[in-house]
Amino acid sequence: MDNLILIGMPGAGKSTVGVLIAKSLAYDFCDTDLVIQRRQGCSLQKIIDQRGLDGFLSAEEEALLSISVHNTVIATGGSAVFSAKGMEKLKSTGLCVYLKVPTEELKRRLTDITTRGIACKSGESVEDILSERAALYEKYADIVIESGKNAEETVGMLIHSLLAKL
Repeated sequence: MDNLILIGMPGAGKSTVGVLIAKSLAYDFCDTDLVIQRRQGCSLQKIIDQRGLDGFLSAEEEALLSISVHNTVIATGGSAVFSAKGMEKLKSTGLCVYLKVPTEELKRRLTDITTRGIACKSGESVEDILSERAALYEKYADIVIESGKNAEETVGMLIHSLLAKL
């Protein structure tokens, strides 16, 4: 296994779990949201506000395609799965893990989706966003981790799944 790619909804814990699993595996860590912000010179929310949803998704795809890393845990943004090119490139470098969190837990974690830089249409709820993305998360996942517990438990489940897969 070269890279480990984490996908899932905003609030699923991809960045938090990603850092912990990177430490456990002695891997580097890459957060694609930070790659987007660095490349664009502003926050995710500002990109959405200034360029709209399509402009944000275009910037996200460019960022995904720019990543060239090895032995790295890559935490993607929740909307990365909308870029077939980006996901195919990432998947060609490693295993893709879907951190699947129950809707109620996501709603608890995502108290204000309008200011967090989440790629969604105006007025969409957490349920709407999940229903639009769930099939894509499943499509790209090599491993699905039913999460929603604390980060350490999720890391333990992920390591167990990786060992079983290898």
